[in-house]
Amino acid sequence: MAKKRGPSSSLKIDRGKHVAMSTRFYVLTAFLIALVVNAQFPGGPPPRGPGGRGPGGPPGGGRGGPPMRQHRATEARPLELEPAIEKPPGRNEVTIDRKGADLEVRANALPEHAVGRFPNRGNPHEIAAQDYDFRLPGNPRPAPQITWLHQSAKNGDRTPPNMPFGIALNGVLFDPGTAEFWRGDRELDWNYEALGGAVSLGLDASHAHVQPGGVYHYHGLPTLLLDQLGLAPDQHSPLIGWAADGFPIYALRGYKDPNDPASGMKTLRSSYELKPGERPSSPRGPGGRHDGAFIQDYAFVAGSGDLDECNGRFCVTPEFPQGTYAYFLTAEWPVIPRGFRGTPVSLRGPRR
Repeated sequence: MAKKRGPSSSLKIDRGKHVAMSTRFYVLTAFLIALVVNAQFPGGPPPRGPGGRGPGGPPGGGRGGPPMRQHRATEARPLELEPAIEKPPGRNEVTIDRKGADLEVRANALPEHAVGRFPNRGNPHEIAAQDYDFRLPGNPRPAPQITWLHQSAKNGDRTPPNMPFGIALNGVLFDPGTAEFWRGDRELDWNYEALGGAVSLGLDASHAHVQPGGVYHYHGLPTLLLDQLGLAPDQHSPLIGWAADGFPIYALRGYKDPNDPASGMKTLRSSYELKPGERPSSPRGPGGRHDGAFIQDYAFVAGSGDLDECNGRFCVTPEFPQGTYAYFLTAEWPVIPRGFRGTPVSLRGPRR
């Protein structure tokens, strides 16, 4: 006589089927999620967690932090800018005053002009108000040597690879560098250029995007700010901001003769050019021709343009009729200067 199966044996058979079906379901779900993430972030998802950073901001991969994104792109591409169709999430607040030997800048980093839509596919961060309180040198002097914005990694260092250059009159930082590296390797130091287009960073019409923490900042010409300040082809550039070393910042146009306001206007040109030939091939480099995908694709060629290594010159300006050293944003690389003629203060981390 056959024995009847009790409830316990029947339950075991059903649970096994359930577990098998659940396992297949979760494996399929994980596979589909991986496909979506890979489509959205071809170089890998942006780092998260303590010390993590997203595209274009200070780097991840800090001591104890997540690894940096693994990019393989080696060719420059035309930029695809996000249209400026959104209002910033608050009113612009900025004051710039001389206090003793300092130039005091207080700002919330929200521009008055329209911005792109953030987050977007190339930039996962939302704009948020900041609480800047900077003290810039009020009487800057040229330093014995240039301080470069880009800092190469040494001995596994994971401090930010680039310094902010300065701050615009609207309280938004000029911060041209990126935290994106070929293969995510800072030691090799092939740093992607934000304006090179090899890695999409979700820049908007003012060549700006957002760092972790909500910091909206400019990587290139602040187009809408220049419109607001009245940049005109037949006039010297208006003052557009201050560098971290205290020298003034202008854009595109200056006097033909640096020391003669009566000499007429000209569009000033950078003295940087693409290097000839090709980059080192793997494993030392990404290979391919120097086309602007990386900051290392460019070299300074003295006399090829109007400006020095720091994209500046000694000259007179409407605000400084007796003369000063001044930086100029240019249409060509580096657009925003990548070196300081004076001694900069830090515009990142603790304020003041």
